Parts: sequence; C-alpha cells; structure tokens
Amino acid sequence: MSGSEELRNNGVVKNVGEAPETPTGAPHEELATGERSTRNRVARSILDHGPSTVAELAGRLGLTQAAVRRHLDALTADDVVEAREQRVYGARTRGRPAKVFVLTDCGRDAFDQSYDKLAADALRWIADQEGGQEAVAAFARARIAAQAHAYRKAIEAVTPDKRAEALAKALSVDGYAATARSAPVGEQLCQHHCPVAHVAEQFPQLCEAETEIFAELLGTHVQRLATIAHGDGVCTTFIPKISPDASASTAGRNPA
Repeated sequence: MSGSEELRNNGVVKNVGEAPETPTGAPHEELATGERSTRNRVARSILDHGPSTVAELAGRLGLTQAAVRRHLDALTADDVVEAREQRVYGARTRGRPAKVFVLTDCGRDAFDQSYDKLAADALRWIADQEGGQEAVAAFARARIAAQAHAYRKAIEAVTPDKRAEALAKALSVDGYAATARSAPVGEQLCQHHCPVAHVAEQFPQLCEAETEIFAELLGTHVQRLATIAHGDGVCTTFIPKISPDASASTAGRNPA
C-alpha cells in the first residue's frame, strides 16, 4: 500500500489495549504497527467502496469477520467510523437490515485531501478572470475581515497592554496555535500553525491581508518578521509597545 493510500495521521487509529508478545518475542511496537496498518486498510476500503458490512470488508480484505469486527470496534472508539442501518431500496425483506459502517467526518479528514489544491485553483481562477492579483488581494482582505469580528471583540475587552495576548488566544481558537511574548520595545505575536500555509506559499496576499488586519485591530503598525509560508518555523509579527491611551479601532499601517 502506498503512503498516499494510508491515513494521513496514523495517530487517528489508536491501539486498544496492549498486544501480547508473539512466541518469537516480537516487540509490542511491531505488533501495534501491524494493527494500525490493518485498521488503515479497513478504513481505506470503506472510503473506496462506501458503506460496507462486516462480511463485505472481510471478503475484500481477506480477513475473518471476527478480525474485522475487532478493528471496527477500535475505529469506532476513535471516531473514525460509525455504524448505520443499511439503506434498503425497493421491497424490504424480512429481518433487520444489515449494519453498515461508514467514515465519520473525522475519519474522512484523516485521509489526504485536495483542499489546498482546490483553494489555490480557486484563487488562480480569480486572478485570471476577475482582475489579476489585486482581485486576490481583495478576496484575502474580505476573508480576514470576516474572521476579525471575533478578534476585535477579544481585543476590545482588555486593556491595551493585554491586546496581543487577547489576539493570540482568539487566533488559537481558529487553529493558529498562537502565543504572545515580550520583546525589546514591544511584543512578538507567534503563530505556531497556519491552516492556509500551503496556499499562502503561492498567494502571499493572504499573509499581507492578515498583517494589515492585525495593525488595524491593535491600533498600531506591526511588522511581519517571519512566515510559515516562506519556510520559517513560526509566523512571527512584531508589535511595538502600545500606549495606554491607544484605541483598538485606530487603523494602523504596516510600513513594510
């Protein structure tokens, strides 16, 4: 099985209990790896073929039904798959419908997706059809402005010296894993994760619009020192020391 056919994050498929050693003394880690690989195959088969019964999975994968049930129990516990009643078309036969297993949203997201490519293709289309790079910049500004409502509320609820910290917490809610720390004559806002990094590599307007909105929200100019999209480990923004009487609604301009 190729790497692209496996779950992107194998940590999604956890082990249930400890596997005993084999008679030959194989370490627990090797057995656990085999368990994860088989569970990945079960989940992948459901992805490829849709809702599947235990018997169908066993037949496709060459496993016993008991083994399939064991792996499905573990996948269900990890919110990778869920059981549903099989949908019956036409006349219903006697007896209960067979139970089928489907991927949950969590399970589907664990496989490689093309969302980054889709987003990049959409922005490229905007650039080609709707006015070039300035149209992309307008989209980027509109996107971050929509997100900024929650950020603005968080900043307006605190004193000026706590604004960077409040912004970091608000960004973390949106998946940016942000922190604020003291720096000479100011603070540094560090975003340890960027959900759009791969797209921002091709369209720096996303980073530029974000920097502009930070300046506007904080009421002071800010300077972007590093970005994950450009290969840095962390997105780092320098925020000069904010005066106590500064207004969070005062628009700032990034001189860069």
